[in-house]
Amino acid sequence: MSACTPTRASDSTHTHRTHPPHSPPPVPRRRFRPAGADVSASIAVFLIALPLSLGIALATGAPLQAGLVAAAVGGLVAGRIGGSALQVSGPAAGLTVVTADLIQRYGWRTTCAITVLAGLAQIGLGCLRVARTALAVSPAIVHGMLAGIGVTIAVAQLHIVLGGSPQSSVLSNLRALPAQLAHLAPASVAVSVLTLALLLLWPRLPGRTGQVLRKVPAPLVAVAGATATAALTGLSLPKVDLPSWRNHALAGLPEGPALGLAAAVLTTTLVCSVQSLLGAIAVDKLVASRPGPGLHIHRSDLNRELLGQGAANIVSGTLGGLPVAGVAVRSTANVNAGAVSRNSTMLHGVLVVVAALLMVPALELIPLASLAALVMAVGIRMVSLNHIRTVTRHREVLVYAVTTLGVVVLGVLQGVALGIAVAVATALHRLTRTRITHDEQEGTHHVQVRGQLTFLAVPRLSRALHLVPQGADVVVELSGSFMDHAAYEALQDWQKTHIAQGGTVELTGRRAGVRIGEPEDLSEPPAIGDASEPRTEAAVADSGAHPEDPPPSAHGTDPAGPLASAGCRCRPWTPWRNHQCERPSAGTRAGQRSGAGAEGRQDGPGAASAVPEPGEHQLVRGISAFQRNTAPLVRGELARLAREGQRPTQLFLTCADSRVVTSMITSSGPGDLFVVRNVGNLVPLPGAESGDDSVAAAIEYAVDVLQVRSITICGHSGCGAMQALLNSEPGGARTPLKRWLRHGLPSLERMADDSRPWARLAGRRPADAVEQLCLINVIEQLEHLRAHESVARALREGALELHGMYFHVGEAQAYLLAGADEDRVFDHVREVDLPA
Repeated sequence: MSACTPTRASDSTHTHRTHPPHSPPPVPRRRFRPAGADVSASIAVFLIALPLSLGIALATGAPLQAGLVAAAVGGLVAGRIGGSALQVSGPAAGLTVVTADLIQRYGWRTTCAITVLAGLAQIGLGCLRVARTALAVSPAIVHGMLAGIGVTIAVAQLHIVLGGSPQSSVLSNLRALPAQLAHLAPASVAVSVLTLALLLLWPRLPGRTGQVLRKVPAPLVAVAGATATAALTGLSLPKVDLPSWRNHALAGLPEGPALGLAAAVLTTTLVCSVQSLLGAIAVDKLVASRPGPGLHIHRSDLNRELLGQGAANIVSGTLGGLPVAGVAVRSTANVNAGAVSRNSTMLHGVLVVVAALLMVPALELIPLASLAALVMAVGIRMVSLNHIRTVTRHREVLVYAVTTLGVVVLGVLQGVALGIAVAVATALHRLTRTRITHDEQEGTHHVQVRGQLTFLAVPRLSRALHLVPQGADVVVELSGSFMDHAAYEALQDWQKTHIAQGGTVELTGRRAGVRIGEPEDLSEPPAIGDASEPRTEAAVADSGAHPEDPPPSAHGTDPAGPLASAGCRCRPWTPWRNHQCERPSAGTRAGQRSGAGAEGRQDGPGAASAVPEPGEHQLVRGISAFQRNTAPLVRGELARLAREGQRPTQLFLTCADSRVVTSMITSSGPGDLFVVRNVGNLVPLPGAESGDDSVAAAIEYAVDVLQVRSITICGHSGCGAMQALLNSEPGGARTPLKRWLRHGLPSLERMADDSRPWARLAGRRPADAVEQLCLINVIEQLEHLRAHESVARALREGALELHGMYFHVGEAQAYLLAGADEDRVFDHVREVDLPA
């Protein structure tokens, strides 16, 4: 199969699926048999898509039929071929500015040809499998682009709302606005205000009656209400004019300068692709947070999504439709309406075709001012206050602002290019922003380096180091996450010279010359759990770090929380169990620590004690190492947490096995995880006879009091509890352990039931029965979790996500649960897509 051949997620699953012994062969599924949930969801999406498609076509200046063509093609073609099962594609507000500019410059037929060429470019990108690379664009640029497009849409549609016609640019529209206000049309304003009022108030109807009425989409109610009012009152207004389909213009050969056409194709491809890929990821998050059938849908195949969007744009452009992309409003409605497969998206496309052919007389009653008000509201909502708060918190507001202004003033492609340039400049500035200070405290000289230590900072580092007198005791504190070769050699040369002159040198903090995941070799590292563990960016700011210093880790900036992090650095452990983790040789440590103290201590992390000490001595030495090396670095952050209290976003429920180190495998720090551990990572069902409500109490406290956003159940390989379950026999002594393991019996029964889904591990069968039970136990405990009242309520409200996780101890590899109707798969975490 070629790289360009799209395959369904279910097809690829069947290709590699291994079925349990004695299980019946899989029954081939029909290609189009929509479930009841898909039918109802498709109707809800259709009712939203119909007025929005007409409104977007009006905003671009294209024939109004073009919006209906794009909606139908997006549902049928992108819905069938695309890699996101529940994303709904069609004419998108984010493409309005681009399409309007193309129509004005090149005419409608050439714009259709540009749409076809953009579709071909998307297919090429999908064949090259670059979808994930495209998502490397900073979210601040993407949000800024959408905000700029939203401002442009809102300003242009305001003229139609006031009874006039929009100009060619935002600046022209702003200059013409005073004159438009002086000659506004009262009828258009009245219809537009009524549309906006219904759009705003309908989702807020109170009581049970309101809950029933809110099932009808607000955009449909707004446009229908304004249309009915205009018809009953006899208002004379411009209305929708749908010419005969016989006169509908199709794509023609592109006409215009080659360079301009190439830029147009590039812009259309960029906006369509980025919006569709981001939409697919957002849909995956919505599906994952939805209880019930949504949890069984495969995550999106982003490269296949590009192929589907490209095919849809080719068909839409050929048939005289607008450019197609994933649409957030319709996709959200599709998921929230309970859709379970791509059939809902395709059926919505069928309904659009039926409406375009049979509902023309009804559509021609809609006032243009009502559609303009609807699209203007969509444009305003594209300027998201939540996005502005996020980029401000992450110190990317400059990138956001420049991109937004660039899109508004210059155009989409130029604005995005400006945003990328500012983002690169900001990254380089942060890379070169290194603070180096020197002070003396109680006879010891402290040289602090905050930020990345590169060759650009070597002159300042040398000046600070030469302020240290010969023979003095020195502590060099490194708080950056990277040191290049030039800085490494400068520090090493000075260290050797200073020690040779009778001084002592101690290096603390983050280690130089290494990147994430690589062993360190400068000096004896601190213990696991020290201040070099990742902290959130907010924690860095609150702990007194310089505002321009790069955060120690990115894990706190990820919306997915600690589970999405990959910033854990490999460090030697303390010698409690004689751990071996790329430890420096004894000679290297001796050379680096010579002169560190008269005692020549070897009790810190990384000391090469081969004989385990008594438990009391181990504990005392570990606490001593913490107080000496780690406490001074984390005291500010812990003091802040003590003042503000804990606000974790994750409940992490795992086994009590000593090999499962939660902070290590999730790259989390103080205040990040609310952890519950027990034998077998079990969640007793409510009302089960256990005599122990500690797990239920922790769940209730985490969900209702701490209001965590997600709960993860983590199993692991070689679980002794699962082995005990497999070996258990009826009867016998009722020990506390056996009483507790009764909560794992449903997992054992699930594994024995051939009709239940079969768990797999990254495309392979489990190695043995114990591993199979470990995987199934995670799935079963998630079901137990949903039975708890607080969890069920939070899931219904969309305030909580549930995750399954499996940690293979021997491989040091974490897997996250994904699922389908036929099986449940634990995939490598490195392969799981997460929002930027």
